[in-house]
Amino acid sequence: METQLTEWSAASRKSTGTAATFDIGAHLITEREGYAHHGIYAGNERVIHYGGFDRSMTPRPVEYASLNDFAAGRDITVANESGVVYTGIDAVRRAKSRLGEDRYRLLTNNCEHFTTWCVRGVARSEQVRRCLMNPWKGIETLLAIARATILASRDSGRLRRDTRTLSLATASVRPI
Repeated sequence: METQLTEWSAASRKSTGTAATFDIGAHLITEREGYAHHGIYAGNERVIHYGGFDRSMTPRPVEYASLNDFAAGRDITVANESGVVYTGIDAVRRAKSRLGEDRYRLLTNNCEHFTTWCVRGVARSEQVRRCLMNPWKGIETLLAIARATILASRDSGRLRRDTRTLSLATASVRPI
């Protein structure tokens, strides 16, 4: 699969406030540490994607996300792939048909499988294939995913703790 860089980047989006320039039904990709995350552009700066283990120890279902949440501070590219059967609103309809699906499996039903199914009609993951063909790459990817998930879990736990501490502190303050 060949990808091309679009004009949309997380850094320029924040600074200029420009609107996204993606076609409806575009297969979007954003790099993470050790892997790439995939989704379908649904319009109105929203993406349908498999939440998976992104920033959580619990897998999330197929869901809507804002472009900013999907990008997670990184640039977004559009897949320029051959074999596309469904484009535009047809790809979005396919994505919407699976909203709420909660059967994420890293090796057999991940965000890339979901997205290629939406546009090609066949669920495939080039990332999984590469990892299976090169076990060292697979181990490297799994370690990166585990590291990111653990860090996100720590940050989430810290946020819950800080919020609980703040609410306890403010509850004990009485107006004079």
